[in-house]
Amino acid sequence: MATEQFWGTGRRKTSVARVRIIPNGSGQFTVNKKPLDEYFDRPDHVTLARSPLNLVEKTGSFDVFVNVRGGGISGQAGAVLHGLSRAMVKADESCKSTIKRAGFLKRDDRMVERKKFGRKGARARFQFSKR
Repeated sequence: MATEQFWGTGRRKTSVARVRIIPNGSGQFTVNKKPLDEYFDRPDHVTLARSPLNLVEKTGSFDVFVNVRGGGISGQAGAVLHGLSRAMVKADESCKSTIKRAGFLKRDDRMVERKKFGRKGARARFQFSKR
């Protein structure tokens, strides 16, 4: 018998996370086939990734499997947060208002501004010489 599973896609900066959750699980949380604490080395990234589960107090009731690509560690943690929130809403519609009120369903669309030609960076200019 196949167990029911729910998918959610999360994005942040240039990172994309595909999150699969299985209800009535053992509380397992893996990111790219590694345990969450091993993949994200900073505790604030672990807390950020787990925050939707902690918010609705369902930490041990879901098995979470994440594939995340692109960007850096901070962007990946934000993408996992977004994807996990979307998957949890699909799994249990009753927790949508709590997750939405916390702002976890809103995609943070801030991106790095591109470097312009003839300049040192996105906005930096070369030093101006009056004489």
